[in-house]
Amino acid sequence: MNSVVSTLRAVRGAVIATFSSVSRVRLVGSLAAIVILVAVALLVPVPTAVQLRDWATSVGPWFPLAFLAAHIVVTVFPFPRTAFTLGAGLLFGPVLGIPLAVTAATISAVIAVLLVRAVGLRLDRTVRHPRIESLNARLRERGWPTVLSMRLIPAVPFAVLNYAAGVSSVRVLPYALATLAGLVPGTAAVVILGDALTGNVSPLLVLISFCTASLGVAGLVYEVRVHRRHHRERTVEAEIDEPLRLTR
Repeated sequence: MNSVVSTLRAVRGAVIATFSSVSRVRLVGSLAAIVILVAVALLVPVPTAVQLRDWATSVGPWFPLAFLAAHIVVTVFPFPRTAFTLGAGLLFGPVLGIPLAVTAATISAVIAVLLVRAVGLRLDRTVRHPRIESLNARLRERGWPTVLSMRLIPAVPFAVLNYAAGVSSVRVLPYALATLAGLVPGTAAVVILGDALTGNVSPLLVLISFCTASLGVAGLVYEVRVHRRHHRERTVEAEIDEPLRLTR
């Protein structure tokens, strides 16, 4: 318990010290971006699947591209993407709806990461603590299994994971591929089994969600154990190398 408290205190001190060194312009810009995201998420209504169907009628043959663009832009913000996933099944069927929904969500996830990093929000620049730095280094070296596992868990908010990946050092290409692979099972299940008109939840959809969530949790547990083992090994190596370095 004492070690946990000391770690939290050290992290708090590191955050305060780091933020004090950040320029006011960058800090104000970051806070403004966060406020805008929250305001947009709270004030702008998310279109329902039925509204998307009405929109399709007015747009005409260009609607698949319009749907793709709208899905990308809207879900960059902290909106639930369920309406678009259900709408993809309702409007285009599984053959076209699944590729559209998965492609749009993947592109949106990558854009969100790039925007967060363009603002300058990075974990390695904000928090200076050995455990945080070790975790961030692990994500930089092998972040895709963590991203893949979390994408498989339906309860993990889509936008929150995007922003969290943005502040970490996970590489963009592995992140994009892991996102693509992790979104396919859940998106396909919702497109095929989701009832956009009545909102009824299929028992098979619940079963598939439970199975993918179980795989995701198992993957996270494995990655945490591997990370802890590597962290212990590096700590031991550092303790062994330190006396040798001092004797040279």
